Amino acid sequence: MADNTVATARGVLYVHSAPRALCPHIEWAAGRAIDRAVNFDWVDQPVLKGTQRAEFVWEGERGTGAKIASALRGWEHLRYEVTEDAGLGTDGGRWMHTPDLGIFYAQTDTAGNTVVPEDRIRYAIEVAGSNTLELHRELRLALGQAWDDELEPFRHAGDGARVVWLHRAG
Repeated sequence: MADNTVATARGVLYVHSAPRALCPHIEWAAGRAIDRAVNFDWVDQPVLKGTQRAEFVWEGERGTGAKIASALRGWEHLRYEVTEDAGLGTDGGRWMHTPDLGIFYAQTDTAGNTVVPEDRIRYAIEVAGSNTLELHRELRLALGQAWDDELEPFRHAGDGARVVWLHRAG
């Protein structure tokens, strides 16, 4: 007998800053990615005047995080992060996007740590040779440090924001 169940995942879409006029389009794109209509609770983003921020907890099939990140990729003036939690036998993921840097993706483990694959570390060592500053630069790139650095002030602006986790019983 075949198992027709679909593996579910959950995560969070953090819209760190978006122009007010773009907000309904973001909701539409995210809703299309998770295959249902969504409404976000938008609040002012104090770090960048005239922009809004929102956090949205989502649930869907495995790979939904990638669908959401792809739906929003490349939008001018948009800063966001998408997380997809690791599940039983599956890695999680984290996508970060800024207007200047574009998109960054990393695998995550069950604790939410960034996983840097062995081949990426070996590449960093090969490129750097004996130059420790170059190795440092390559490892920071592999970890997405530039994206974290740019998004950090926007994250702190959301400290104290309410995130409610809804779990399906059953």
